Amino acid sequence: MKAYFKNIILIITLVLIIAGCKKNYAISEKQAILFQFDYINYAWGYQHNGFLIDTAGNVLTYNNPKSWNFSDKDFGLSEVEMKENIDSCRQSDKKIPREELKKYSHYIDNIALSKITALKNVAADAGTSEFICYHFSDNNGMYKGYLIKREGDFTCENLNFFSKKVAIWMREINKEIKKTQ
Repeated sequence: MKAYFKNIILIITLVLIIAGCKKNYAISEKQAILFQFDYINYAWGYQHNGFLIDTAGNVLTYNNPKSWNFSDKDFGLSEVEMKENIDSCRQSDKKIPREELKKYSHYIDNIALSKITALKNVAADAGTSEFICYHFSDNNGMYKGYLIKREGDFTCENLNFFSKKVAIWMREINKEIKKTQ
């Protein structure tokens, strides 16, 4: 009987430890954008379109914007640059429900900690689609982007388990938007 109670206490302790390890993604009050889908193709005339998802679940689309701030090689953008990009977008009819947005935004920390596979050339003239998530730093006013997946002429992907789920989710959002345009 004594061993039974020790096992029960051990199981309860393990459950509490595991539950305590779950990360809660804290969004800065200044953070405006959580996710971005970006498509660029230079092969058949310049094409640049995609969408941003803000912290309220609004899906903001862009199609060949006149001015656009592209991120640096580490997917970094300043707060001002991101604001200018937001101003180049238009509000779509698509809005992400609060619980759905919360679910996917909780994956950002895990994705940010994972490595990316090496670039692999798989096509020509297909363009490039990038799936990106963002952290905003109150300390330096910068958005740090993390690549979830790149598709097109070159492919690579984040090795985190959740990255596949987020990429599929964002691909579905893109399909829904394309239907209404």
